[in-house]
Formats: sequence, structure tokens, C-alpha cells
Amino acid sequence: MSDRERADLGFGDALDDFDPAEWAPAPRAPRPRPAAEETRQAAEKLGFRSREARAVPTPAPAPAAPEPAAPPQGGAGGRVQRRRRTGRNAQLNLKARPETIAAYTAIADAQGWGLGETLERAVELLERTYGKG
Repeated sequence: MSDRERADLGFGDALDDFDPAEWAPAPRAPRPRPAAEETRQAAEKLGFRSREARAVPTPAPAPAAPEPAAPPQGGAGGRVQRRRRTGRNAQLNLKARPETIAAYTAIADAQGWGLGETLERAVELLERTYGKG
């Protein structure tokens, strides 16, 4: 690039005697850890709860006959979990009025269908009524 020398900034003398090892932290002696039971008791006294799973007795096996599908119960905010393993893996996002969505989910709940199954049945009904497009 350039054959010019760099300007002397006056730091050379101070850095000649610099030893980075002098700045190394002093080794710490390991602190003994309290016993696990002692830690657990102290945590309980302060109101902390463990996240570890507690031992739960194994429930009796469920009966072989499936129970009839009941309409799902609403949770917080009226939203319901509707998850089933169906083999459907494509997603369809639609915008609709709130009353349309409420009517759609009411039909699905009344029949015990999932939302995907409700859509499939609606498409079948439309095809029978209007023919395949």
C-alpha cells in the first residue's frame, strides 16, 4: 500500500514492560456446596416450588370402547382446543365475520367434528348442491 512509516504516538515505552500475566485473576478456592436436601428445605421455606415431576401412581388402563364425542368445553376466553391426529397437513387461512366463525364452530361442536372435518363435510354438501366447479 504505502511506504510511509506510522507516526509515533508515544505509547511504545509504556508497553515494552507490559506483562499480561500480571492481569490474570487470582485462583479461587472452591466453595463447598450444601447438601441437596438442605437446599430443598431452604427453597420450600422461602416459597419456591420444584419443577421436577412428582412420582404419580400409574392409572388403570382405559376401557377399550371409545366414548362418544362430547362438545369441547370452553377455556379461558372461550377458546377451545381442537387437536386431533387426522393426517391433514395443509393449512387454509380465511378472514370471516365473528358471527360466521361462531356459527361454524357451533356446528362443529354440536356434531362432535373437528374444524377440518366440518370444512370437508361443508365442501361435500356444496358439491352435491352446486356440482363440482
